[in-house]
Order: sequence, then C-alpha cells, then structure tokens
Amino acid sequence: MAAAAPSADAVEGVRSVLARGGAPESLAGQAAAALGDGAAEQLAENPWRLLSVPAVRPTQADGFARSLLGAEAGPGDERRTTVLVGWLLAQAGLKGHTALEAPVLEKALAQYGVPDPAGALEQAIAEGSVLVFHEPLGPPVEEGEEQPVRLLVGLEGAAMAEESLADGLARLASGAFDGTADWERAAGAAPGPSAAELIRTVAGHGLVAHTGGEAARAEAFALVAAARELGLRACPAAHAPGGPDSVTVAGLLSGAEGPGRDADGQFALDLLVVLDAPQLDVETAAALVESVPDGARLVLSGDPGVLASAGAGRVFADVLAARTCPQVVSRTPDPGPLGELVSGVGIGELNQVDAPGKEVVIVPVQDAGEAVHRAVQLVAESVPRAFGIAADSVQVITPGHGGSAGTRALNAALKERLNPGPGRFGGFDPGDRVVHVPSAGRALAARVVSADAQGLHLDRAGARIVVPKELVESQVRHGWAVTAHQAVGTRWPAVVVVLPGDAAQALSRDWVYTAFGRAERHLSVVHGVDQALPRAVAEVLPKPRTTRLTGLLKALATSGAQAE
Repeated sequence: MAAAAPSADAVEGVRSVLARGGAPESLAGQAAAALGDGAAEQLAENPWRLLSVPAVRPTQADGFARSLLGAEAGPGDERRTTVLVGWLLAQAGLKGHTALEAPVLEKALAQYGVPDPAGALEQAIAEGSVLVFHEPLGPPVEEGEEQPVRLLVGLEGAAMAEESLADGLARLASGAFDGTADWERAAGAAPGPSAAELIRTVAGHGLVAHTGGEAARAEAFALVAAARELGLRACPAAHAPGGPDSVTVAGLLSGAEGPGRDADGQFALDLLVVLDAPQLDVETAAALVESVPDGARLVLSGDPGVLASAGAGRVFADVLAARTCPQVVSRTPDPGPLGELVSGVGIGELNQVDAPGKEVVIVPVQDAGEAVHRAVQLVAESVPRAFGIAADSVQVITPGHGGSAGTRALNAALKERLNPGPGRFGGFDPGDRVVHVPSAGRALAARVVSADAQGLHLDRAGARIVVPKELVESQVRHGWAVTAHQAVGTRWPAVVVVLPGDAAQALSRDWVYTAFGRAERHLSVVHGVDQALPRAVAEVLPKPRTTRLTGLLKALATSGAQAE
C-alpha cells in the first residue's frame, strides 16, 4: 500500500530545516515522504537522515550535517555511521544483494571515512537498525567440531522477505502428492518428451523448477492445459503481458488479473506456473508464494541464462542451487539460426551461424552517429522491406539510456523519423511508442493516445491507462529503443541490437544472451564494439549477488529430513 502523501505543513517544516543547513529546498517533498511523521524533527536531530532521499549522496549529507552541527559533525559520529550502514545496504539492494558479508560492509564504511568500521557496524547491529546472520559454510561437521560460518548483514525488509520465501517454498515442497493414472495419460498426450517429463514430475510434487530456452515455454503451457483437462484450477503467470491465457505476476498479486482469492486470501488455484522466474525478486516471490494455498502445486519456470531481476535477490538461481526440489531441464532446442546463435551465447560461444534467410545480419559501424543512423534505417526501411515486418514490430535494444547511442538518442532519432511532432504533452505526442514503468523492474509497452488535466493517456495492449501528470517524467519513456533489462520477458518479430563503441564495458554474457534472444524471426546487430562482443560472451559472467535463500532452503530441508 502506498504511503500517504506528506501534508503541506510537514513539507514546509522540512523545507525550513533544509534551508538552515544549506540543502536544496526542492528535496523537501521527497524527504518528508521518505521520513514520514516528524520528518523535520528527525532531520534536525540527525542531519544524515537526508540520505533517505534517493538522489542524495553521502557527501551532500555530510555538507548538510556540517552546516547544521558545525564541528560536532565528524566522520565517526554514531548518527552518521548508523545511517551510512543502512544506506550502503540499501545501495547493495539496488544491485541485487539481499545482504552483505561483514568484511565487505566494513571496507565500504572505511571508503567513506569512518574511522572505526567494525565498531560502527557493531553499533548499528546493537541498535537494531540492521540484522546479522551466521550462515554455515560447507557440509555439517561432526559433533564437537566448530562449523565455519560467514557473517552476513542485511536490512529487515529483505531479510524478512527471504525467510518468508524460504518457509513458503519449503511448505509447498513438503506437500505429498501421488501421481495418478490421469496424470500419466496426460503425460502420454504431451507434445514432446520434455513436456511429458514436466507433467509426470508435477504430478507427484508440490514444488518443481523447470529450465529451458524460449521453446521450453510451450512445455509450461502444455502442463497448464493438461492440468485443466484433469479438472484442476491452473494459471500461468509471466513477467510481461503475452502468451496464451497467461496473466502477469503483478496483475495476479494485485487481483487485477487471474482467478482471484479465496476466503482465506489465498489464490483460488490448484496449480500456479510462474514463467520468467529469473525476474522474481525476493519481495515479489515471497508475496506470491505466501498466497499459494496448502495442497496446491507451484512450478517455477524460466531461462537461467537471461538477466536477473531488477529487484534484490536471485530467487530462481538460488532455488536451483539449493537442489531441494525436483528440477526438469528441457531438452527442446530453440529452433533455427536464431536459436543456434543464442544457445551458443549461453555457453560462452559467439558462433557464426548459417542464416540463408538472413535471420541474423551484422551491420558494422565506425561510430555512435553511424550506429544511430543505421538503426533508424533498419527499423524504418530495411527490415519492413526485406521481411514484411512493420516498423512497429521492430524493437531496438541498446545497453544504456545515456550516451551518444543510448535509448535517449535512439528514441529521439526514431521519433523524428516515425512519429515527428512537437512533443507538446511533456515531450510526447499521440501515436508515440512508449514504455510505462509503474515500478522498478516493470517496463510495459504502450502507445500515447492523448493528454489532459488528468495526465497522459496510454493504450497498453488495448487497455487504457492514465499516468498522472506529476509522474509522467519519472514513469514514461519513449519506447522504440529500450535496454535489455526493459526488454526481458518480451519478444518481437524483429530486433535491432545497437552496440556502439562506448557500450563495450556494459556488455556481459547474460546481457547479450537476453538481447539476442528477444528476436523471433530476425536479428540485426549494429556492431561497433570490435572484439569486445566475443570477449564479453566468453569471459564476462553475470555479477554475483550475495543472498541467503540457498542456505535457508538447505537448512530447512535438512531439519525436515531430521524431523522425519
């Protein structure tokens, strides 16, 4: 539930404190919203709480504190170090971590001038602003021996979500199911051996992990169809809209889509199949699993090679690593030259594939300006002419928003070519292709219809939505060109991947795998990174995330086995 907007008096009180400390008064509304009741008093008592505002950095908070407190504001001030510990953990959460190892956190504190990092961390733990966990390392030791552990520190929100998720997954995994003749008959009618294996496995288990590429999605839908034939209430939920009869995870949780909830607040389902499981962060996954009733089955299905969730955690990877539930690995290959190319990237090989139908085309460029020009040409002319694919069905993907060939530059050029206009609605015109980002990690394709006093009116797959005027700048971007993180979970008939020279440092195997895998029929690669592309595919692995879910699941499985 969204927090209530701060009152005018509260905002004015914060503005007064900010003015005394020389901080921008424009931060007043954000600070009042972030700190809640008594925001002005909190800032006056501890100026470093200004770090609660997302855009504020420690150097700015330090300057504000010195202006308010004078010489009293030192780098070792307990008020500063306690807030700094929480801020560092929040920043780690934005990078996908649910916790940090204590030595890593202490090193970060030292980099921000804290004179006694270990003492500062102990103080934060003692005050209860952060939680500490002792995670066993290696297999259990003999009685009397000391178990090696690693010390992890985390914020309460992520910690509670991860523990709730582990409990919920263990609850579903412990459900007892007997495979019946009906399930066996359904497996016999499956469209392929991997789909049959998935159906047989789900028949006898409450929690199953299913991995595979794009072609494997058909196996998940075959499972749903088989379950419905058996009279079960089954629902597929995906990260993004699309797919036969599927709902979105966000829509299922909100109640806007799907079967709704029973009298106990649980999903009215016997089987939930979650596609795009790598996109689940811990908080979303915890809310989802908590809502699956006892006696129901949950299947987590997805491609382990794609980019991980925008939010904290690596839920699907942790479930796979824990090995505490059955795992079905699809043996259905993605078809054609595109499937061959993407499969090679997944194992670290950038292969030249035979593409007689020009399913894959490499377009070399010398600089970012040429990259933008060629991308526009491909979308507006070459791809529609050669493949009969409308420009609206061609998606451009590039590593970042900024830079001379980022999404901003590409979208400006594409708008000028495909839908020129004055941008009188906050930079947008009717007919503009846009991406609506209502929350972190959710990028929904839409088209601008109009604007009025209410805000910007969008058409999203036939559904009309209104983005309030004050949220348009933060939630709506032009969408002819997107990042791979925004594109994950969706596919288009044709994709143009733009790799300008300054994108080399942003490339990794999972980024390339995700971007190339968004194309159904045709992929054009506007290539200006020379050997950085094969090097990224071969050598640059996904950035590791520190999480606790694998250890929690293993511990619960061990305790459950001992109890039996």
